[in-house]
Amino acid sequence: MKVVVLGSGTSHGVPVIGCDCPVCRSDHPKNQRTRCSLWLQYGGWSVLIDAATELRLQALREGIRQVHAVLLTHAHADHISGMDDLRIFSQRSRQELPVYGNEETLREIRRKYSYAFEPTQEGGGKPKFSLHPINGPFDLFGQTIVPIPAWHGELPVLGFRCGDFAYVTDVSRIPPESLERLQGLDTLILGALRHRPHVTHFSVAQALEIAAQLQPRQTYFTHICHDLEHETTNADLPAGVELAYDGLALEFPESIGSM
Repeated sequence: MKVVVLGSGTSHGVPVIGCDCPVCRSDHPKNQRTRCSLWLQYGGWSVLIDAATELRLQALREGIRQVHAVLLTHAHADHISGMDDLRIFSQRSRQELPVYGNEETLREIRRKYSYAFEPTQEGGGKPKFSLHPINGPFDLFGQTIVPIPAWHGELPVLGFRCGDFAYVTDVSRIPPESLERLQGLDTLILGALRHRPHVTHFSVAQALEIAAQLQPRQTYFTHICHDLEHETTNADLPAGVELAYDGLALEFPESIGSM
């Protein structure tokens, strides 16, 4: 199984429009963060977690040629604004692209992308989706996907576990039953917005508490705002914890692809 961080930035992205802070003016490539999305590859299958605002650019950068399914954490704009760019994949396959999420997320997809589900004139092209509500662990191309229910402020969201890897972004609270589903991880990618507290996101300190509780071999923080300079922040983090960055690629033995 291969995991690629397509985007590691917060909803504004980094650089932030019109900002002259040191991180936004930095020429360090790991300080340049597109909106959050992830690419999973296993057994010849290609799966996205979220479809971020810059999905087209992320796909071109990483050479994504096909997507077979999409897992959605929630329906905030920075995580679904790339949904229309998925139309090339349904055009190529001539099949509907399966999209998985909780009920609230799928309602928002149907509302915000209503043209994808309604008869329209020919020409221009549009994505073709089949929507699949997540109600518990499920099989996706031979891989057990374990949903991790969590809270993004007052909004219910999902993280996902695949074997010994888990991805949990945009969270401010993880309930005890979901923490149980995150035990025994090799690698965790976890949202950590900034040092200062935020009402709907973990701070770095809060994310470190989760990492210390779960004790995966390696933790990466994502959904990072322009408060955190890559090298300086990494130097202050404990062993086994680092900031993710756009293009970070992780490979795992095929044997951890199912639970």
